Formats: sequence, structure tokens, C-alpha cells
Amino acid sequence: MNKGELIDAVAGATGESKATVGRILDATIDGITVAVAEGDKVSFTGFGTFERRHRKARVGRNPQTGAEVKIEAANVPAFKAGKAFKDAVR
Repeated sequence: MNKGELIDAVAGATGESKATVGRILDATIDGITVAVAEGDKVSFTGFGTFERRHRKARVGRNPQTGAEVKIEAANVPAFKAGKAFKDAVR
């Protein structure tokens, strides 16, 4: 399912227009992105948690040459699925 299909599904389930649902979805994604970028966790009970995790610096390898490559430390986005979501997928 892509974003357009999700908008169609939500619009059909709620009776709202696709334009309204699209704006709400964009605002939701923007809100999650900003919060996680600032270091906050965003939790949806039963669905999951979005958070920022710190990845330490490490040494990797170039797969073509085998040469060592320094990989800098970085903050990365992460998602941990909630119990209800995991159970639904099983």
C-alpha cells in the first residue's frame, strides 16, 4: 500500500474527502518527523513507537575492495512495533 492507497482507504472509511485526509496525513507525518528529530518519542498504544536512536561510530568494509571505511556516528530513526500490531501481523 502506498500513500495514495492509504488516503483512499481512510477517506472511504471516514467519509472525509481525499484532500482533507491527505492534509491530515501530511500533518501527522510532519509532526512525527519533527518530534523524532528533536529527540522525542512518539507512541501510539498498540501500534508502536517512533524514536531517534544513536548509532556509534564504527569501521566497515568496502564490499568491492575490502578496504576499511570509517563510518561516523549518527542519529537514526527507529520504529518498534506494539503488541497489538505484532499480533495482527502474525
